[in-house]
Amino acid sequence: MTNPLRHISDAQRRARLATRHALTQSNRVASPAAATAAMTVLHATEPATVYLSCWARVHGLQIVDVDVAFLTDRTLMKQLAMRRTLFVFPRDLLPAAWPSASARVARSQRSRMAKDLVRAGITNDGNNWLDQAQTDIAAVLANTPNGLSTQEIRRRVPRIDATIAAPGAEPWSAPQLLTYLGATAHIVRGVHDGRFPAPRPRWTLTGNWLDNTSAPWTAPDGYRELVRRWLHAFGPGTEEDIVWWLGATKTVVRDALAELDAVPVSLDGDGRGWLLPGDLDDVPTPDPWVALLPVLDATTMGWKQRNFFLGNHATQVFDNRGNAGTTAWVNGSVVGCWVQDDNATVQVRLLEHVATPARQALDREGARLTAWLDGTQIGTGYKSPAMKDPAPAPPSTTTPFPSDQTNP
Repeated sequence: MTNPLRHISDAQRRARLATRHALTQSNRVASPAAATAAMTVLHATEPATVYLSCWARVHGLQIVDVDVAFLTDRTLMKQLAMRRTLFVFPRDLLPAAWPSASARVARSQRSRMAKDLVRAGITNDGNNWLDQAQTDIAAVLANTPNGLSTQEIRRRVPRIDATIAAPGAEPWSAPQLLTYLGATAHIVRGVHDGRFPAPRPRWTLTGNWLDNTSAPWTAPDGYRELVRRWLHAFGPGTEEDIVWWLGATKTVVRDALAELDAVPVSLDGDGRGWLLPGDLDDVPTPDPWVALLPVLDATTMGWKQRNFFLGNHATQVFDNRGNAGTTAWVNGSVVGCWVQDDNATVQVRLLEHVATPARQALDREGARLTAWLDGTQIGTGYKSPAMKDPAPAPPSTTTPFPSDQTNP
């Protein structure tokens, strides 16, 4: 007779989320680098998300702290990787991503672009054209330690100053080509033009920006490390969760789980999840907490199966393409979203009843975010239905919310 699987309840998963993701007042961390490491990576599709994700997790964060991590300390780097999405990586995780998740994206991008070049009549050999473009771009970046903008590279490399419009295909031009070269790790996003909430990075050669970079790992080793860090931050999760987050195949994920000696556990609803060996003990339930997270935050986007923290709110919090809007959290569950009014004041919109003290805590968190933004409006291309709906909030209840946790 086989031993029953260790069971991890939804309540325990929410406790792990609160603790591992640095979302409670007592678990917040000291730096943007620590916040990123806690999450494995941060979403960076919209530049403001990086700053706001750090604000929710870092004690006393200043905007300059994020800039210093990117530009001075260079402990954080933006990298196209899982699911063809731009993420912020801790620098030490880049060698794992480059040959695995990033290389997978780069291969797909290269195949598409090479075919488009031929179909558009630009060349008879798309791969050779891409190789020459890479050589030309590397040459103009070689002696520019501060990098060049996309527009500057286009002017200096006439070959890429065109729009490739193949029949039946989506047109692309220099920005997509540079994004592809970023996925290959030949170039990286370095010095920023502009400032929060929309800094614009300049491209530079990887070797010019990152001194003493270690050799990339093998693809299996890289995938294994990504899965290991995900399991620590997000586990337990299902095989489907990991396949989705990693943007890889079931074979890749199953191989990584086997090499890590990952342990199967049962979940509420008869699901099966995975944890790292040695990580089976319950995490203590944290004191009550609230949080306001930005669009595409790494917590909200961390799993494919999200019922344990979303409840019935998926269609209100996510758009029809699976992109998360802003979220308001109470004790590990999403209860609403937040928006800004015309004066840049943060307003919390609830999707369900919450305790009056919890509502008050959310309002205080909104006031804290309003003060931190200091009049800056955060635009987004990912407005969820809840963010668009100005319907009045449901009434609050009087369920207790300890006073010592109402000013996170």
